[in-house]
Amino acid sequence: MNIEICKKVKQPQGFEAFIPNDFPVDGLFVISQRLINKAGKAERLVGKLDGITQILPDIKFFLKMFSLKDATSSAQIEGTQATMVDAVEMDAGIDGKDSDAQDIIFYIKALKYGIERIKEFPLSLRFIRELHSKLMKGARATHFSNPGEFRNSQNWIGGTSPASATFVPPPVHDMKKALDDLEKFMYDQESTLPIIHIAFLHAQFETIHPFLDGNGRTGRLLITLALYRLKLLENPVLFLSSYFKQHQKTYYSKLNSYHSGEVFEWLEFFLDGVIDTANKSIAIAKKIKNIYKDDMLKIQALAKRESESGVLVLSKLYGNPIVTTKVIMGWTGFTRSGAQKVIDRFMKIGILETRDEKESYDKKYSYKKYLDVFIN
Repeated sequence: MNIEICKKVKQPQGFEAFIPNDFPVDGLFVISQRLINKAGKAERLVGKLDGITQILPDIKFFLKMFSLKDATSSAQIEGTQATMVDAVEMDAGIDGKDSDAQDIIFYIKALKYGIERIKEFPLSLRFIRELHSKLMKGARATHFSNPGEFRNSQNWIGGTSPASATFVPPPVHDMKKALDDLEKFMYDQESTLPIIHIAFLHAQFETIHPFLDGNGRTGRLLITLALYRLKLLENPVLFLSSYFKQHQKTYYSKLNSYHSGEVFEWLEFFLDGVIDTANKSIAIAKKIKNIYKDDMLKIQALAKRESESGVLVLSKLYGNPIVTTKVIMGWTGFTRSGAQKVIDRFMKIGILETRDEKESYDKKYSYKKYLDVFIN
């Protein structure tokens, strides 16, 4: 069943733009029992993930690594070549040369801001502008992004002009009306299940495309923050960018289907993404718990002094799984020689591995089996 989310309207300049109808449109919440059941399954799995993450040794490290994973995928959707390893190294201060990795770090910065801000401030247009400002201010952009401000000119996706574009969002006047409707929708949390509400929030935001640049990344950040704000999660640990990156062509196709009125095709894709991501995140949480248990036993088997410093370093590795001797010195206060002894000890018991063979002070070591859980 098609629902007319937008209508294509020819503009005075000659191109056609998608103009959103009053939102939410009639029939948007008339959802089949099959999709209602799938939404229920998605919310149960999100709840299960939330419960499992509560018993991890340190939730902030789990959140940090998943944030880096999501930020990498979201940036890669927009064309960055940086990897999660690049972002981990830059975040740890080990390597700051890869300019692409800056995109990922700005995403993390915006996410951290959003998590704290949304504890006391509602989902709103102001919140979205603030989030965009943190994401784009100082970051690279494909063109002038005007951080934190909705656009005052026409934008488009694909092509060299609106006339040749694959998608043309609403002109500024219609955009403002659509944003007002979206804000009212953000405050309306009673019309449908929270997970369905978030699916439509993301799709409608991308349809409006209110910024000159950074709409995709902002919209994907909103998914995680809305899950948190609507209390589906105690901690924001569900991130969908990896799923969208894995199925990037389908992601774009389903958003285009949404613009064209096939809203339930988008909804099904979104719910499948939540289910798939929650299941994978649950599996990752279990693997992390086992890795932590096994490696903590190895540390505790060491002599008392070695064990004490070992526990400290191991706990830090869950937030920064790529290190140098200098990093260990910073964590422990040890001399370079003492820090190297810690590294050698960790290599001997199978916790750290050498990342390169060069003989230098900035030689890198990784907590590979832990890092691989997130990368593979």
